[in-house]
Formats: sequence, structure tokens, C-alpha cells
Amino acid sequence: MLDRLGSSLKDALKKLAGKTVVDRAAVEELVKDLQRALIQSDVNVKLVMNLSQAIKTRSLEEEPLKGMGVREHVLRIVYQELVGLMGPEVEVTLGQQTILMAGLQGSGKTTTTAKLARYFQRKGLRVAVICGDTFRPGAYQQISTLCQKINVPCFGDPNETDAVKIVTKGLKSVGQAEVLIIDTQGRHALEEGLIQEIVDLNTLSKATHRWLVIDAALGQQASEQARRFHQAIDIDGVIITKMDGTAKGGGALSAVAETKSGIVFIGSGETIEDLERFDPDGFISRLLGMGDLKALVERAEEAITTEDVDVNSMLRGKFTLRDMYKQLEAVNKMGPLKQIMSMLPLGNVDIPNDVYEVTGTKMVRYRIIMDSMTNEELDDPAVIGSSRMHRIATGAGASPDEVRELLRYHKTMQRALKGMRGAGGKFNMQRMMKRFSGKQ
Repeated sequence: MLDRLGSSLKDALKKLAGKTVVDRAAVEELVKDLQRALIQSDVNVKLVMNLSQAIKTRSLEEEPLKGMGVREHVLRIVYQELVGLMGPEVEVTLGQQTILMAGLQGSGKTTTTAKLARYFQRKGLRVAVICGDTFRPGAYQQISTLCQKINVPCFGDPNETDAVKIVTKGLKSVGQAEVLIIDTQGRHALEEGLIQEIVDLNTLSKATHRWLVIDAALGQQASEQARRFHQAIDIDGVIITKMDGTAKGGGALSAVAETKSGIVFIGSGETIEDLERFDPDGFISRLLGMGDLKALVERAEEAITTEDVDVNSMLRGKFTLRDMYKQLEAVNKMGPLKQIMSMLPLGNVDIPNDVYEVTGTKMVRYRIIMDSMTNEELDDPAVIGSSRMHRIATGAGASPDEVRELLRYHKTMQRALKGMRGAGGKFNMQRMMKRFSGKQ
């Protein structure tokens, strides 16, 4: 969903950027393109129409900021209105707290509880989990196995059917935990028993936060779930899961934002690391190809050391094969390459999908091929002609095609990083991002 929506939004902005005159007709065409992109992503039609009207009115009536052209003025308005559609940013504190997890069965609540434990653990906090799900067979086994993998203590009792009793015992056994996360049971519908139980657990635990887990596939129906839980226990944050596998993600995001609950995290993958802080500015910025450097820096600080990667080299966009390999190794520690690249302000540079397919196996092959190169070749791949390519392939037990693939990959990465600086482009999204961020 995010790929399709992002591509559609970027296409709409590219079209505007290519126009010689930005007049009423150009604004109306942009608005129609935006409407189509958002409605295809299941965003509520009424919300889309309100947003369209706001963009149109502001674009035609507001005066551009000093030194800003009409084109940048319109795009700044689009950016701000899209950020507004995503709702307020929810602050996540890194101190002592108890988080009560709520949600329907099948929303991914138990897995998300483990992902959340991992998130706070990566921040250097002592975390513990209590399994209060007595409804689903195997719930305790699932959460305890996931917690065991990341060395987070998990309390539960699979033989006890009273969640209040389990949580009462759990609260006494968690010891010195700074962050306590309580998983609760979900049902197929919002049954009265489920609501009463979670009200009781909220009172018992004196929860600092009550976070609701919602499956992105619910689309616009997510607003009803958020509303009902909010009425019961005053939900102060929502986590939307499975954002990587549905066309209804836009509907879920906007529906939840409409309830004013605030989105805290989004889950976009299968591994325990695949939970991202939701920042409306950063999220829209990434969709528009302007990156999310704040999220990138946060991820880098958690996963890599300064020795792992030369950030200045990346930003210069000129780096050797050695640099490329070192950076790929570092980036792999941070998570899926596609996710990391989306945090870079690549603007209008289209990255081929095969760039993202650098698996662990390929990394090993790349290293073997590079071991057959001279220092001159590693520092300046441009010197590698046909005869050198065959020599390298023979030395590495590889085919010339594999050597070509490595060199092609290096060139693509170099082009992408140059694009990040706006090299050769008449439309520098990174520079614009700096001007967009202020809400003047």
C-alpha cells in the first residue's frame, strides 16, 4: 500500500513540477491526481474531499512565503495538509511506565507486544511482559517464546482462566522492570465481557498507557474499533499492524487519525524488529520521496557504531567498492534495505527493486569477488575493463556476469546517493523539505 500510494503521490508532484506555469488549472489537476491516489488507498472519501478543498483554497488564496515560488508554495501546502490527515504525533517516553495492550483477536496483538518489548529493550530499558490472554489457546506459549528470544522476562499461567488473577500475580513478580507491557485477550467482536475485563485490568495495573492494536486490513472500519475501546479505557495510542500487506492501509491510518487517538507505531514486517515509530511528518515525507532522516539517525544509533559506516561518505555520494560493502554490512544491521532507503531523501530518483535484494548470500559472494580485486580496482571501479573482469571472475570462482552485477550495483547506489543531494535534478526535494518543515 505504501509503495503504491507513495508512487502515486510522487507522480502527481512530478507532474506539477514539470509545468511552466502553476495556475488554477494546474492546481485543479494536482488535486484530482491526489484524490485518485488517496481514494485508491481506501482513505475516506469525505476526508479526501475536505483535504482537496483545503489544498485548493490555500493554494489559490494564500500568499507564498517570502522567497518561495508558486510551485514550492503549492507543494508545501500539499505536504502540510497530508501531515494533518495523519493525526497528531504521540510522544513515547523512555521512563518508568506500564502499557496495557488492547485489540481484537487476529490483530497481531501478541506479536506486537513482543515487538514493543524489543523496541524499549533497544532503548536500554529493562522490560517485562505479563500474558493476560486466557482466551486463545497457545497465547502464553507464543509470547513467552518470543520474549525468550530477546531475553525479556515473561509472566503467565496457562492453567489459570482469570486474567485479573494472572495480572495481580504478575505485577508482584516483575521486579525491577522499568517498562511493563500487559498483553490482554482479544475476541472476534467487541463483546461486553472483553470490555469489562480490560476495564478491570486497566484499573488494577494503573496503566500509564492504553494502546490499541489494529490490523491495517480493517481499513475505514478501524475508526469504529478505536472509538469503542477509547470510550471504555481512554485509549491514548494506536498501533497499526500488517501495513506491508494490504491496500486498505490508507483507510486504517486516516480512520484512526480521525478518532484523535494518535498512531504510536506501525508494524510493517514479520520479524521482531519490524515496528516503527509513527511520526506524521516523517511518514508523509517518506511517501513523497523526501526521506525521514530523524528515523534513520534513530535506527542507526541503535544498530551500528561510528566505525561501521562513514555517513559523510554516503552524503557525498562518492564512495569506493570498499565503502559500499562496509555500508551495506552496516545497513543490514539496521533492518530491511528497502525500509532504510525510504528514510533517505532520494527525491525523484527511482530505485530499481533489484537494489533491495542484497541478501546475506549475495553479500558473501560480493566479498569473495572483491577479495580478487587489486587495491586500485577497489578504490576506483571505473578502471575495471573486460580483461580485468575476467581475471577477477577466475580468481573468485565466479562468472563475469556476477562481477558485472556487483559493479552495476555499485553504480546504482552511487547514482541514488547523488540523487539524494539533488545532483542534476531541477527539483531538489531535500532542499524543499527544510522549507516545508516549518509550519509558518
